[in-house]
Amino acid sequence: MTLQTHTSLLNQRQAGVLLHISSLPSNFYTGDLGGESYRFIDFLHEIGASVWQTLPINVPHADNSPYQCLSAHAGNPDFISLESLQSQGLLTKEDCTGLITSKLALLDKAYINFCQLSENIPEHNKLHQEFVRFSKKQASWLDDFSLFLALRHHFNEAGWNHWPELYKNRDKKTLKEARVQLAHEIAVIKFTQFVFFSQWIALKKYATEKNVALFGDIPIFVAYDSADVWAHSDLFKLNADKSVSVVAGVPPDYFSETGQRWGNPHYNWDAMQRDGFSWWISRMATQSELFDIVRIDHFRGLEAAWEIPATEETAINGEWVLAPGDALLAAIKQALPEINLVAEDLGIITTEVDALRQKYHLPGMKILQFAFSGASDNPYLPENISENSVVYTGTHDNDTTLSWYNCLDDYQRENLHAYLTATHAEGYELNMPNDLIEMALASKALLAIIPMQDVLQLNGQHRMNTPGTITGNWHWRFSWQQLAQAQKDSIRIAISHTGR
Repeated sequence: MTLQTHTSLLNQRQAGVLLHISSLPSNFYTGDLGGESYRFIDFLHEIGASVWQTLPINVPHADNSPYQCLSAHAGNPDFISLESLQSQGLLTKEDCTGLITSKLALLDKAYINFCQLSENIPEHNKLHQEFVRFSKKQASWLDDFSLFLALRHHFNEAGWNHWPELYKNRDKKTLKEARVQLAHEIAVIKFTQFVFFSQWIALKKYATEKNVALFGDIPIFVAYDSADVWAHSDLFKLNADKSVSVVAGVPPDYFSETGQRWGNPHYNWDAMQRDGFSWWISRMATQSELFDIVRIDHFRGLEAAWEIPATEETAINGEWVLAPGDALLAAIKQALPEINLVAEDLGIITTEVDALRQKYHLPGMKILQFAFSGASDNPYLPENISENSVVYTGTHDNDTTLSWYNCLDDYQRENLHAYLTATHAEGYELNMPNDLIEMALASKALLAIIPMQDVLQLNGQHRMNTPGTITGNWHWRFSWQQLAQAQKDSIRIAISHTGR
């Protein structure tokens, strides 16, 4: 069985599982692209799921959030499989169990071995040629990123805005000298990205063979401390000294009296539009190479985004500023006609945002944990969900469904119970989280995604992220011991019975 064509990928009933790469079982401190990622694809294939959704896979800052990254293109080196490097003869088992504990140090050693072997062994010479081809193909972002990261290490991980002026302002002579001085470090960074992309493309090929599509995610904005803002400062709203003039966020709402101040710089859309949105098209081309489907986080920001003066400590005193989302999406679709996009359209969405999403036939998101407010027009109730949607029990930002249910107030719990009683046969007994999983799978939405925590029926100690908090997030990992045969059978039967 082969993977569906791009044009049909979002046009048929399918089921998938949400699990970030870091959450895979591993002998190291985070999951990676080794054997466990292939085993997870086998698991998806076994239960009849044909989509694997991850979070962004780029290089995070120290807080490990995949939504604030050092590059819009570069892959996270933490996800590189050391076992795969051993199988290629670039590392030994002793290397990975010895005194060198840093993965970056091991990648440096793998690069040195790679250079030595390339000179003597034809097989590795072929690998070297692939590395050269990769470096040329990705040069538009890789050259800047590798220099950026090498300089960042050189300046003790300081953000680029704290570098000496000549480096901060990209003086040509200074950067030319830096490329010579840091040649080894730059080469290792490029090699690391070559390894990441090679391992990812191999995994994608295996997923395709198992009829599993890879579903990625990008934050709409990029981090200020990133290679993108340093290398393309003209494409962002910055002051003359390259400090941020306005930052992104969302206004005060039901959940927060002061709104959310994210701190990302806003795009200089006029500058982006003048060159045909080339930065965005390049970004999406990379994502399209790595994924079969891509979700745009905070999609509403493509229609209008909340701009907050950088001097403000909260998001209260911001304003909505229009964005050229129509022109941008038209340019992306023209350059990448086969790309499959999903719009994260949660929160307060205007008719203009809906119209933009519908013009490009992008599925929106529906979260069942939001459905039981008691209002019959609640857009998250199953009967109000359209086919052109991706339905979830919850997302990485939600509590697990079991914990969500246990924490419901009496009113919402009664609404949920009444709904389940009305939609089930007489003698029905409550079964969480399976009831919500089956509700998602039975909905009209063409794609249903279940977080792995809900598949495993886990409590709130296993949630991935709690918005508004800065510690204890992004670290959850599962173990195969948590997956009972009964759970596997339950979701396999539910997927089959709901025509997915």
